[in-house]
Amino acid sequence: MGHPLLKNAGPVRAKLTARPGPAEPEDQMSDAHGAGRHNHEPWFSRMIDALEEQARAQRTITYAELAEAAGITGPHRIHRLTEALEDLTTRDHRISQPLRSAVAISKARDGLPGPGFFQHCAGLGLYFGPDHGPQAETFHRLELNRLFVRYG
Repeated sequence: MGHPLLKNAGPVRAKLTARPGPAEPEDQMSDAHGAGRHNHEPWFSRMIDALEEQARAQRTITYAELAEAAGITGPHRIHRLTEALEDLTTRDHRISQPLRSAVAISKARDGLPGPGFFQHCAGLGLYFGPDHGPQAETFHRLELNRLFVRYG
């Protein structure tokens, strides 16, 4: 699913360079895939693979499509997915990388992630604004551009 805000937006031309992140405790940030509440779930690495595949293709994916691609089953699957996305957002921020979770969007929000994405980014000091409207759209578009340059 393409992102409607990126139809007329050209890719960011700046070259990103990786910066080393802070030391990560073994029990919390054990591998390159991320960390947190769900990193030991069998679907966690499939979720990340699906996010990175979408980033390489410069596309977004709905939460339901991502849960399906990752093989998340059972009750509260979208809730568990969004918790894992928050953990991944924290991890990516800690190592100064574009937010892979930005490719996951809400079907009901016109190509934007759910409010929790913006609220979590605000809690990390990455975003200062409402969880909807032009400011949220701009932040999301810029984060997608950073990600697409990284994986493009």
